[in-house]
Amino acid sequence: MSSFMTALETGRETGAITVPGPILLLGAPGSGKGTQAKELVKLWGIPQISTGDLLRANVAQGTPLGKVAKEIMGRGELVPDSLVNEMVAIRLRQKDTAKGYILDGFPRTLPQAGWLDGRVGAEANALPVIAVSIQVDYNQLLRRITGRRNCPVCQTIYNVYVNPPKRSGFCDVEGAALVQRADDTETVFHERMRGTDGAGDRALPGSGTFCGSGWRPADQHDCGRNCCSRRTVTPVAQPNGGLCVRS
Repeated sequence: MSSFMTALETGRETGAITVPGPILLLGAPGSGKGTQAKELVKLWGIPQISTGDLLRANVAQGTPLGKVAKEIMGRGELVPDSLVNEMVAIRLRQKDTAKGYILDGFPRTLPQAGWLDGRVGAEANALPVIAVSIQVDYNQLLRRITGRRNCPVCQTIYNVYVNPPKRSGFCDVEGAALVQRADDTETVFHERMRGTDGAGDRALPGSGTFCGSGWRPADQHDCGRNCCSRRTVTPVAQPNGGLCVRS
């Protein structure tokens, strides 16, 4: 990730007239997608779009989609891809996404990837898609998740294991009592990781290509369409953490 960030910083400092296009950050809960997204927001001034945030916002605002999602989650069921896709579609129609955006944890499934692929492929003069898979050790992820605490006032994030507040249980800035998200427990973590390859993306292969003809395994990169020759494709990182970039 360091060389990737260095390249972005160099482009910004030299005043290069360029935009990043859609950036997909993929990885397990606690892998650091949100942290990296915020750094990219600072560099490029493009919005971070998290499906978790979208869901919570729609539910809190009582939107039609939020009401449906709330009912589904109330039954203990997963929100279907179609509903998540619709929330993302509405968000991507906002003007601040015109020069690029960061999708934090989306797509998570093959149907979501297929939907996004179709949407990006249908855009005139589509910018290159950059997909980055963040790999972190399972036990380290567990510590990050179960140790995470948030300040409800300033939103500062702490970790009781590696970045604890000066006064246990209270925010250093606001003095407010820290809270733990309901899904930041060991039981929920194991459930969310079950059935994945450790990347936290249900049914998505650990390595592949996201292009104008769909999600493909890394060894099937060349789809034979113009999108590949125009470099509108960026493969996802290999399972061992190394980026595989082909043109």
